[in-house]
Amino acid sequence: MRHIIYAFVILLAGCGNVNKNNSDKTVFRYNEAFGITSLDPAFSNNQSNIWACNHLFNGLVQLDDQLNAKPAIAKSWEISSDGKNYLFHLREDVYFQKDTLLNPNRKVIASDFVYSFNRVTNEKTASPGSWIFNFVKKDSSNVLTGVKAINDSTLEINLSTPFPPFIGLLSAAYCSVVPHEVVEFYGKDFRKHPIGTGPFKFDRWIERTALVLHKNENYFEFDSAGKRLPYLDAVMISFINDKQSAFLEFLKGKLDLISGLDAGFKDDLLTPGGKMRAKYTGRFKMETAPYLNTEYLGFIMDPSLESMKGNPLNNIKIRQAISYGFDRKKMIAYLRNSMATPGTGGIIPPGTPGFTNAETYGYNYNPELAKKLLAEAGYPNGKGLPTITMSTTSSYQDLCEYIQGQLSEIGIKVNVEINQSAQHRQMVAKQQLVWFRASWIADYADGENYLSLFYSKNKAPAGPNYTHYSNRHFDELYEQSLLTQNDSMRQELYRAMDETAMKDAPVVVLYYDRVLRLVQNKVSGLTMNPLNLLNLKTVKINN
Repeated sequence: MRHIIYAFVILLAGCGNVNKNNSDKTVFRYNEAFGITSLDPAFSNNQSNIWACNHLFNGLVQLDDQLNAKPAIAKSWEISSDGKNYLFHLREDVYFQKDTLLNPNRKVIASDFVYSFNRVTNEKTASPGSWIFNFVKKDSSNVLTGVKAINDSTLEINLSTPFPPFIGLLSAAYCSVVPHEVVEFYGKDFRKHPIGTGPFKFDRWIERTALVLHKNENYFEFDSAGKRLPYLDAVMISFINDKQSAFLEFLKGKLDLISGLDAGFKDDLLTPGGKMRAKYTGRFKMETAPYLNTEYLGFIMDPSLESMKGNPLNNIKIRQAISYGFDRKKMIAYLRNSMATPGTGGIIPPGTPGFTNAETYGYNYNPELAKKLLAEAGYPNGKGLPTITMSTTSSYQDLCEYIQGQLSEIGIKVNVEINQSAQHRQMVAKQQLVWFRASWIADYADGENYLSLFYSKNKAPAGPNYTHYSNRHFDELYEQSLLTQNDSMRQELYRAMDETAMKDAPVVVLYYDRVLRLVQNKVSGLTMNPLNLLNLKTVKINN
């Protein structure tokens, strides 16, 4: 087996600018430390799968770098005044990548989307993306009666209730179009036999070793000069599971991109102020941008639970004292090398369309106010306050121990409990932890996605409201926002919701994450966006 893999790696090398016969070919290389579990867009539930599926597939719409919905396979669309009816007009020059199971020049038609969407919601598929169609009309068998092919080039979607972010939601990889002929032939094995419409087509995949994609010569998009995209000839994805080793490969020029900041090399790469150290200046490019990911600590807000009976965290003043009791700016500088924005505002992070600074209702470091709140809660200087357990995982142990140390200075004693990641997620979903670390990475670029964490009808385990927060005024604002088509009016409602929730302090916002990418100097045309999507259509490698 070792010899097979070695031969495969040599073959991959032949795809790039490393031998004389292929000197004009360009290959973009990046690493996925956690691997890829599926190339089926119905299972694009993590970043590595999403990146790969976005190379291979398209949906009705796509997002630009400002996260605005733009045409993809749908060249235009209309939305009814009540926000329930969407009519999409499809391009007629989009073809599935060639495959022996498909007729030559197999065109994408509207019924392909009807099939693809119903496949995602079908219980037999067990796709984690079925929630995307929660607002679409369906029958008792979960068939999407609200998705109809009017003709080959017209698709209609009817919602049961208005949902203004829906058009952006359709950009998710889950909503990609797939050919029923190939899916039905391979069944579950479609995960490793993907056929889509994307800028790249599948070539080969040895799991845990490498994945190779080649240019789709018949891709339907063109640049502004009329040249067909993509520019690259191939994409090679490696699976080096040690991020420090991957960083060393990048320094050798064997990878074109590193995404994310790992503890193994962050101090070697960056100063505490977030600047690249002098020894690396000019060797490669470092690019950063806001990332739609809010890291937070959540409190259980349901006093009826056995774990919360008599718990001091039921007291809003204790929760507020905790939020005022530690210095986020210092924490981010020294523990994250300033590659994040301190969480001194609400739950909605910078980079979200319509984001506004929440200076009037966020939490800055104010130990004197924290002590005052403790005294008002009946625990002057923390006297009589029992030790509170904060639950986290090893990846965030440093942050939680920092908070533990700072809170001890104002009289709040904290026990930091470390759980395995899978166990921690399960316990959070089942409300088995009274104070827990969590994060929310946006599924779609709208503030509603974050505010849904506090809507009472979204209580876990059925929904994302892990804290079981409930506030009638918040719910009224949330429901009003779903009926509001005007963007600026909806943003005002979002701000009012954010303020309402933050004053009740169901969470301690820690920080808003940032995208960090290291890119070789020879790479051009690689853009960034707050969802950290990887778009290689316009990338060039200049030798």
